[in-house]
Amino acid sequence: MRALRLAAAVAAVAVPTNLAAAEALTVAQQPVTDEKAVFATVESISVVPARGRIGGTVARLDVREGDRVTAGQTIATIGDEKLVLQMRSLDAQMEALQAQANQAQIDFTRTEGLVERGILPRVKLDEQRTALNVADNGLRAKTAERAVINEQLNQGRVLAPADGRVLKRLIAVGSVVLAGDPIVTVAQQNFKLRLRVPERHARFLKAGDRIRIDGAELAGEASKWGAIDLVYPQIEEGRVIADATVDGLGEYFVGDRLRVWISGGARSAFVIPASYVTTRFGIDYVRLRKGGEMVDVPVQRGREMPMPALPDGLEILSGINVGDQLVRP
Repeated sequence: MRALRLAAAVAAVAVPTNLAAAEALTVAQQPVTDEKAVFATVESISVVPARGRIGGTVARLDVREGDRVTAGQTIATIGDEKLVLQMRSLDAQMEALQAQANQAQIDFTRTEGLVERGILPRVKLDEQRTALNVADNGLRAKTAERAVINEQLNQGRVLAPADGRVLKRLIAVGSVVLAGDPIVTVAQQNFKLRLRVPERHARFLKAGDRIRIDGAELAGEASKWGAIDLVYPQIEEGRVIADATVDGLGEYFVGDRLRVWISGGARSAFVIPASYVTTRFGIDYVRLRKGGEMVDVPVQRGREMPMPALPDGLEILSGINVGDQLVRP
């Protein structure tokens, strides 16, 4: 009791100071939202599988769960022994056709010289020219067939379909897969918060509303702000589903549960910076400018109410009025 009387006596004492140097804040009511705490999960906009384009045996797997990948990055390699055997067979056939083409070229050159000297008839030259064209065309056909097999081997490289993070590996090295089988699943980088709000709060929820994530949920970081993008019309198990965008969610685990504050209605309140409030003997005070003097008056502290423009916002329930001039202590 003596401490309370002493505090009240101190509150009534005028504190003269240099008013020109004091920074004043005019008290005014402002609309605030009554926030309700709900849980939300970090989810990817889409989860896409990286599929193999050919069948075969998985020879290499270059990623694991949690790795970041970029679109077009090679994440696995599928090998097909049949394609390798076909490639070797084509190589041997091309060597034979190349030898035939070389011999046809030699025969054509020799026949051309004999025809010019009149030893052989011109029909022989036409026959050799035809044989040379057949050999060249056969070689080109096998070269094109080999390019097809080589492209099939190149398609054994499994590429990441988008930028994101590997969620799960679906196969292991040595597994036999068919064309089109998923190898890994990739979550795209742009994550969203999926809120599940009790239906009694659904009437306050709409697209564009701001949401807040506590700094305590972010390992001591500052509070993050976001906005609701979409409110789904179907209620599931008594809850309304909504998606929200918050910058910086790309560094969290997919499926991470966070406590999120959403709007539960609007009202008017006094919100001032917390730095304007001092506590002595368990009682909160603010310093008011009255005339040419400074007076410390007791106030009743409400809950913390951070805003984007006022990160240390604090609600004052009583003790100040509209138009009061607050001075930072």
